[in-house]
Amino acid sequence: MKTTALFLWMLLFPALLRAQGEPAPSDVPETPQNAGAGEWRGKGAIAIREVPVWGRRPMKSIGVEETKLDSAILKENIALSMADALTFNTPVFVKQYGRATLSTVSFRGTGPSHTQVTWNGMRINNPMLGMTDFSMIPSYFIDDASLLHGTSSVSETGGGLGGLVKLSTAPAAADGFGLQYIQGIGMFRTFDEFLRLTWGDERWQVSTRAVYQSSANDYKYRNRDKKENIYDDEMNIVGSYYPTERNKSGAFDDVHVLQEVYYNTGKGDRFGLNAWYINSNRELPLLTTDYADDTQFENRQREHTLRSVLSWDHYRRNWKAAAKAGYVHSWTAYDYRRDKGNGILEAMTRSRSRINTLYGQADGEYSVGGKWFFTAGLSAHQHFVESADKNIIRQQGDKAVVGYDKGRIELDGSLSVKWRPTERLGLSVVVREAMYGTSWSPVIPAFFADCLLSRRGNVVAKASVSRNYRFPTLNDLYFLPGGNPGLNSEQGVAYEAGLSFAVGKEGTYTLSGSASWYDQHIDDWILWLPTAKGFFSPVNIKKVHAYGVEIRADLAAALTRELKINLNGTFSWAPSINEGEPMSPADRSVGKQLPYEPEYSATATGRLSWRSWGLLYQFCYYSERYTMSSNDITLTGRLTPYLMSNLSLEKGLSLRWADLTLKGTVNNLFNEEYLSVLSRPMPRMNAEFFIGIKPKWGTKKR
Repeated sequence: MKTTALFLWMLLFPALLRAQGEPAPSDVPETPQNAGAGEWRGKGAIAIREVPVWGRRPMKSIGVEETKLDSAILKENIALSMADALTFNTPVFVKQYGRATLSTVSFRGTGPSHTQVTWNGMRINNPMLGMTDFSMIPSYFIDDASLLHGTSSVSETGGGLGGLVKLSTAPAAADGFGLQYIQGIGMFRTFDEFLRLTWGDERWQVSTRAVYQSSANDYKYRNRDKKENIYDDEMNIVGSYYPTERNKSGAFDDVHVLQEVYYNTGKGDRFGLNAWYINSNRELPLLTTDYADDTQFENRQREHTLRSVLSWDHYRRNWKAAAKAGYVHSWTAYDYRRDKGNGILEAMTRSRSRINTLYGQADGEYSVGGKWFFTAGLSAHQHFVESADKNIIRQQGDKAVVGYDKGRIELDGSLSVKWRPTERLGLSVVVREAMYGTSWSPVIPAFFADCLLSRRGNVVAKASVSRNYRFPTLNDLYFLPGGNPGLNSEQGVAYEAGLSFAVGKEGTYTLSGSASWYDQHIDDWILWLPTAKGFFSPVNIKKVHAYGVEIRADLAAALTRELKINLNGTFSWAPSINEGEPMSPADRSVGKQLPYEPEYSATATGRLSWRSWGLLYQFCYYSERYTMSSNDITLTGRLTPYLMSNLSLEKGLSLRWADLTLKGTVNNLFNEEYLSVLSRPMPRMNAEFFIGIKPKWGTKKR
């Protein structure tokens, strides 16, 4: 009975919409639910945005703490993955193993599995691991990206104890045929190619994007896990040094293809098809503590993934209905082979996984008089997962068990009401409920309030409180060996408060910023720990307390008519403390920071454009991270803080037949030695060069 009201609402909502609706023109009018926060003025690489006015603020944004990445960030250069874009432009923690290897995102001291990720509305978290590899998402495949922090994620989906990353594509807005090609060449025999073909008219928009990336990835690094002695003529040790070595077994070869088709009926309906195929073949680099010859082993991961979404959006003047259907297929293989001493590589690990996911979603929006805004949504994901390691065999009676074969349905439904009783005050209530398999979550409520404190400076105060709930992943429950079917689901309560402001002068400058405080208590946090049997297994930590502050500031200014500057920065203080009960008398993890979670982080980006020239500087900082739950400071228990800087210079050329772009990038500008993960050295200073060509179709030559 506890879900009856939700499903009755879903049944009645379309009828209510049909009763209220009037056909809209092909260009959807600006309404309270889709109104923008300001128009862009000016030309050039950096535009100056009009300061948003509270009265024009979208109803949808009430209570939402959002970091939105602009298109310039996503298109900095083709070599960027979404991991790189988020590292230098947001306050989240991106843990990387190096280019083309696993990169995960964590909000506010939580873990990667607490970050929900959607692509065109479909959740793409791996149902086995619960996380998403952002190194496998080219930023050039993403047109819109935004982060919903903490309680804000409840407005979109459940399970985001840390937050939500929303990724989507958009119609190309092409008129006729278009082509863009970019060729990138970098150190370590790195090649990046990007191709986009577009065609469009008043009704149709078609786009095909392709990315091919390959590299030997054999960069040099100083191995601080190995010491070489220096001997004199009499073989006495007179000194020592850390040797310089090359990254072993780090090559990769990736292909991405994205096909998009959109059709606008001109009567308020739009249909879309998005299909994204990935073919990846990657070696996994050796740790610095492994002194093996790279000819004596093979460590490789292969992946074939297809993600597809079919969408329908139905617009009317004061309401909208939408439906989506999707399918995801992913096949992953991990092979580790090693020479046992006879010159023949023997398979040590042969892991295979196959995931098939069916997805469906229905949403509705309805506004009343500019003061009320209602939404309802229901989504379903049906997962079928097969996971096996053919070199690990367990006996259950007469049956050999090499993994697990499970299916699980995940339902997620929500209702929300947003109310603006006065021009200065906005209130919102969200109620969400989810089912995983046969288990229902408790009702997940969230409450939000926004208040305009001052028109001068557009100073807005925000406050929110929400509950959230996350089910264990399939690997948490069934992985062989180590899965724990007795795990409890994670659940937490979060409180947030913040201030934001925006000032400026149209066409001259804008300055905006925000500061947020949050406090979150999570019960039954799932953590994988070593066992006496020699493998890891997940357990529930009684309680984790994650709290802190996030600050963001943005400045865009026109210094002269042709010289423009854009600066933005973030700062995060994110303690994440284990407040659970000791696991044993010797347990020293209680009261300590969780492993691999930096307490402090900061980013800064500066863009300077003059005529057809552009200069970009990117900076990020992460404080120390502990590798052990006890926070012991040993040779292997602590990763030192590091600073990272990148610099790019770009020049645009306009020829009669095409527009050309030349760009040079220096990564790790100050040649920093650093580790993001224990025993995984990152590249030192390296350079890349890109050339882009965009023909002028139909332009008459002179």
